[in-house]
Amino acid sequence: MTVTIYHNPRCSKSRQTLALIEDKGVAPKIVDYLKAPPSVAELKRILKKLGLTARDIVRTGEARYAELGLKDKDIKDDELLALMVENPILIERPIVVSGERAAIGRPPEAVLKIL
Repeated sequence: MTVTIYHNPRCSKSRQTLALIEDKGVAPKIVDYLKAPPSVAELKRILKKLGLTARDIVRTGEARYAELGLKDKDIKDDELLALMVENPILIERPIVVSGERAAIGRPPEAVLKIL
C-alpha cells in the first residue's frame, strides 16, 4: 500500500509527521504540495477519505485567506477548492493518505491510525 504525504518542508508539524511515518518503517511518497498542488479532483478524493469539507481544510490563519476575503464569502466547495489549487498555501498540512483512508497530521500522531 502506498502512503502519500502532502508535505510542506518549511512546516514543523509536517516535518514531524514525515519523521513519525518514516520511524514506523514506511517510505511515503512525498508531495511538496506548494510546488505541485493537487487538482480539484484529487482534493475531492482526499476530502472524501478524510470525511471533511473543503472549508474544514482551509488554513484560515494564512495571509492569503484574508487577502481573498474568504471569511466573509459564502462560496461553494468547488469554488473554494479551485482557490486552494491556485493558492496551495491555503491547504491544511500535512495530509497523509494511505489507501482509502486519510488523516491530517495535527497533531502528527493523528496519522498513526491510518498506517
